[in-house]
Amino acid sequence: MNVSAAPKKLVVINDVAGFGRCAATIVLPVVSVLGVQACLVPTAVFSNHTGYPTLHFDDYTQRMPLYLDAWKRLSLTFDGIYAGFLGSDSQADIIEEFLSEHPESLVLVDPVMGDHGRTYSTVTQRHCERIRDLVKKADMITPNVTEACLLTDTAYKESGWSLSELHDLAGKLQKLGPKKAVITGIAGDNCLINYYYETASSDAAGIRTGICESPFAGPNHHGTGDIFASVLAADALNGVPFSASVQKASDFVRMCIAGTCALGLPEEEGVCFENYLGELIRLGHNNGGNNIGQQTCAKACNTEYNPD
Repeated sequence: MNVSAAPKKLVVINDVAGFGRCAATIVLPVVSVLGVQACLVPTAVFSNHTGYPTLHFDDYTQRMPLYLDAWKRLSLTFDGIYAGFLGSDSQADIIEEFLSEHPESLVLVDPVMGDHGRTYSTVTQRHCERIRDLVKKADMITPNVTEACLLTDTAYKESGWSLSELHDLAGKLQKLGPKKAVITGIAGDNCLINYYYETASSDAAGIRTGICESPFAGPNHHGTGDIFASVLAADALNGVPFSASVQKASDFVRMCIAGTCALGLPEEEGVCFENYLGELIRLGHNNGGNNIGQQTCAKACNTEYNPD
């Protein structure tokens, strides 16, 4: 982290949930602690996230153009744009216009659509189609396995993914446009796998792929995908190599899950990341080095893959 320079500015287009750690309530502190200025654009306000049996939902679709128009009149510029949960499919039109006004900004899209083979309750088929359109404009994406399958019309399975199948899935994602992607939360043998690719060079047909494997630390918790995408977005603006950033995010998510389970907190409350932000700062100084003590266990392998 370079404290002698002004922080990079990252637009965070995401929902706000009053209770249950997820979305903006995770993204803002994580990118801030990594030395990036977060600039929030709310897509929706929830009383709590959708994993609870009841909630209040306030769609911000009608407010977003007015909100962004004020920024336009101020001639604000940004280094990066992180698009997460959409409150409605028509918000994709608003975001596409905003992206066109900031062509120099790095774009990360976290295609929030579902998990465990199912879409979330607020997500429609049209919603998925419009998110796919946004993915085509992204430099980097962070889908979980369900979302990667939805984006590529690939049959979903909960586990048993072979390396060859992940290669194929990565190739399909690359054809949509993003130069970099991480498929998160893949179930392995007593571990979780994060599979990533990055385009080898601007004129290369193939992609360089790798994996980060982390020993299983506990059941799935809300907000882990938000942490992962936040680390990658901040690191990208700070010039951290992609593979190192993927490892950092993998290690930090595992630490948060293990700590949350040790405290016995309910899964729906999300991961207790607040207790470990100091570790994330230390990792930031190490540029994603494999350095979270005994809790770290990640490995990366690089291969070349040429999609059809």
